[in-house]
Amino acid sequence: MADSLVIVESPAKAKTISKYLGSKYIVKASMGHIRDLPKSQIGVEVQKNFEPKYITIRGKGSVLKELKDASKRVKKVYLAADPDREGEAIAWHLAHYLELSDQEACRVVFNEITKQAVKDAFKTPRKINQDLVNAQQARRILDRLVGYKISPLLWKKVKKGLSAGRVQSVAVKLIYDRENEIKAFVPEEYWTITAKLSSGKADFDAKFYSVDGEKKELKNEAEVNAVLASLQKAEFIVSEVKEKERLRNPSPPFITSSLQQEAARKLNFRAAKTMSVAQQLYEGIDLGSEGTVGLITYMRTDSTRISPVAQEEAKDYIVQKFGESFYPETPRVYTKKNTNAQDAHEAIRPSSVLREPDQIKQHLSRDQYRLYKLVWERFVASQMASAVLDTMTVDLTAANTIFRAVGSKVKFHGFMKVYVEGNDDAAVDTGDDDKLLPPLKEGDKVKKQQIDPKQHFTQPPPRFTEARLVKALEEMGIGRPSTYAPTLETIQKRGYVAIEEKKFVPTELGELVIQQMIEFFPEILDVDFTAHMEEGLDHIEEGKEDWVRVLSEFYESFEKRLEVAEEEMEKVEIQDEVSDEICEKCGRHFVYKMGRFGKFLACSGFPDCRNTKPIVKDTGVTCPNCHEGKIIERRSKKGRIFYGCDRYPECDFVSWDKPVGYPCPKCGAMLVEKRNKSGTFVQCVSCDFREEAKEEQDQD
Repeated sequence: MADSLVIVESPAKAKTISKYLGSKYIVKASMGHIRDLPKSQIGVEVQKNFEPKYITIRGKGSVLKELKDASKRVKKVYLAADPDREGEAIAWHLAHYLELSDQEACRVVFNEITKQAVKDAFKTPRKINQDLVNAQQARRILDRLVGYKISPLLWKKVKKGLSAGRVQSVAVKLIYDRENEIKAFVPEEYWTITAKLSSGKADFDAKFYSVDGEKKELKNEAEVNAVLASLQKAEFIVSEVKEKERLRNPSPPFITSSLQQEAARKLNFRAAKTMSVAQQLYEGIDLGSEGTVGLITYMRTDSTRISPVAQEEAKDYIVQKFGESFYPETPRVYTKKNTNAQDAHEAIRPSSVLREPDQIKQHLSRDQYRLYKLVWERFVASQMASAVLDTMTVDLTAANTIFRAVGSKVKFHGFMKVYVEGNDDAAVDTGDDDKLLPPLKEGDKVKKQQIDPKQHFTQPPPRFTEARLVKALEEMGIGRPSTYAPTLETIQKRGYVAIEEKKFVPTELGELVIQQMIEFFPEILDVDFTAHMEEGLDHIEEGKEDWVRVLSEFYESFEKRLEVAEEEMEKVEIQDEVSDEICEKCGRHFVYKMGRFGKFLACSGFPDCRNTKPIVKDTGVTCPNCHEGKIIERRSKKGRIFYGCDRYPECDFVSWDKPVGYPCPKCGAMLVEKRNKSGTFVQCVSCDFREEAKEEQDQD
C-alpha cells in the first residue's frame, strides 16, 4: 500500500514520475495553480502591507477534494511542482490547503524528469522556499495593481476590454517606437561596384574599396562614373595578399529566449508553440522499451550552466563519435551575458546526449522531433571544438583604385559538423559554404571580365519578429523566461498589434493606448524602470530585499499618477473606418475592425447584424485550375496565410505558396515563391523550371 503522496502540476508529469517511484507513492496532478487573486475585484489590501486575498480557482473543487482525501491516507506528502517561482508558489498554496507545517521538508525539485534525477531529488526534500514564494507573490501583485488600476481608466476613456501590464505595455511600446522609426526613415542613396575578374580558369568577384589610398563610400552616380572612367583602360594587379586562420566558436546551449528565437528562425514556431512542445519533451515521452522519460531539462531558464555529469557524457559522446580533435582542450564554460540572469537551473539540454534524435524519432510527433533535434544539436555543438577557417583577403590595384576580394575555406569543421546558429537577418544559417579565391600572389595580373555598378538605398530598421522582440526584451532585462510567450500572446489578443508577414505592426488601437500611457504612466513604459523592477523581484528571490518594501516603493509614485490620469485623461472616441462594401445580409456598410490576425470587415449594424468577412488581397494571378477566378490571399483558422481561388467553393484551388504574377516560360504553368537555405526563389508547379526571385535580384 502507498505511504506517500506526490503532487505535480500536470497529468503527463504525474504519469512519468509514477513509473519511476513505484507502488509506495501515489502521484497526482493539481492541474496548475489551485488559488489565485479573484477576477471580480483587485484582491489586494494595499493598506495592509499589500495583503493578497486568495480564493480557490473556479473548477478546482473536485481536484482539491481528491488531493485532500489522498493526503489523509498517507504518512507523507511531497510537493513536486516545477523548479521555479511559479512552481514554488503552487507548492506553497498546496501546503496551505493541505495544512502542512511550514517546517516540513515536503518540497522536491528536479531539473530533468529522468529516473536518476527524480530518485535523487526524493532523497533530499527541503522546506518551501519563502523567498521564492514572495518573489512570485510580488510579481503577481505588481501585475494586478497595474492591470486593475490602469485598465478601468482605459475602459472609461478609450474602449471597453482594454488592459495594461508592466511587461506587455513595454513590448507594445517597442513595436510602436520601431514603427515610428520606420515612418521617419529617409533612405540614403549609395552605390557598389563589383569587378568580375578571372585568373587562369577561375572567376571571382572583387568589390570597390578605396580611391587614392583612402576608403571611400560611393554616394551618387557622378562619383561612380568618375571611378568607372578611371577603370576603362586600367589593368587589375594584385597588390596585397593576406592569409590568416580564424577560429569560429559554437553558440552556448539554449536558454528560454534563445530557444524561442532559434525555433522561430529554423522551425517557424511561434513562441507559445515552442514552449508547449518543450513542455511535452520535459514532462516525458513514451520511448517504448525504455518507458516514459523526460527528454530535455527544464525549459524556463536564463542560465547557460551545464552540470558536470552532462558535460562528461557529452565529452565521451563527441570523442567516440567524431574523434579527439573535435573536443576542445578544456571543457567549455559559458558565462551569463545578462547580469540579472538567475542560475538556479541548467541550460536547456537533452537529459541524455546518448538519445540521438533519429534513434527516437519513431516515438515523437513531427514537432517534438524537430524541437528535440534542435536542442540536442545545439547542446552537442556547444561542447565541441571551434571551427577553423582559412581566410584570404586580396587587394587589387586598378589605376588609382583598390578593389578587395575576400575568400574563406573551412579548414576544420569542429562544431559546425553538427550545428550552426541561425540568423535573424537572413532566411538561412550562415553555414559552412566555402567561398574560394584562386591562388593569387602579389604582382599577378588578372583579367577584367566585367565591371558592374549598382545603385542601392539604405533600409529602415526591420520590424520586430517574435524572435527579435524576445531578444530585445531579454537584452533590456524586461520579463523573465516564463513571461515571454504569454506576453506575445496577450498583446495580439488585445488587438494592440497585428502580424504582417510574420512581423509585428502596431494597430491604431495599440498606438492610441500607448500614447495615453506615455502621457500619464511614463514609468510603466520606461525600459530602465521596468528592468529595475525585475531586478527588485530577483533580489526578493535571493532573500536580499523585502517584498512589501519593493511594492511600497513602486506604489507611492504610481498612486499619484493614477490620480492625475483620472482627472486629466480625456475621453477618446474611436471611429470605425467605413468601407465601400455593403453587407449582403442587411444592406449596411461594412467597417474595418481589428482582430487577432489583423484587420477584417464587420457589419456596422452590430449587434443586430453579426456578418463578418475577411479583407481580400488580390494577387493579380489567374487561377490555374478554373482559368476564370483570381488567386486571393486568405487566412486559415489559426491565422496562417494561404492562397485560393476567389470562386470558391465552385473552384477549390489552394496553395500555401504565394503565386507569382507571370507564367512559367518553359511550360506556361503557375510559378510560386519558395524559400530554401539560399533565400527566395521562384519555382514552377508543373515542371522543373526554377529561377531566383525577381525582387531578390532587384535588391542586389
